[in-house]
Amino acid sequence: MMKTSTRKVDNVTIVDLSGRITLGEGSVVLRDNIRDLIAKGDKKILLNLGEVTYIDSSGIGELVSAFTTVRNQGGELKLLNLTKKVHDLLQITKLYTVFDVKDDEAAAIGSFTK
Repeated sequence: MMKTSTRKVDNVTIVDLSGRITLGEGSVVLRDNIRDLIAKGDKKILLNLGEVTYIDSSGIGELVSAFTTVRNQGGELKLLNLTKKVHDLLQITKLYTVFDVKDDEAAAIGSFTK
């Protein structure tokens, strides 16, 4: 089961994710969350994955899809606080270089285009 909560810092929307991003519920929750943010006009999105315990190929696909969706709307999506497991998975799938990955929330917020 995946949970999300959203908060705003400056003009960046931080989505705190916890649990598993897997085929079915987890990936749907993520997709709906991103769609809602875009619909509201939020274009600077930081996904905090610090509490994500597991992610499967479907979850990775959903991250890529979220990244593309936000980019196509003229926005930016960045990842924060990857666990070692998720970090390794992104390395293996060669997606680590696609995403802008940050370890420090304040620095991540500051890195968005003003």
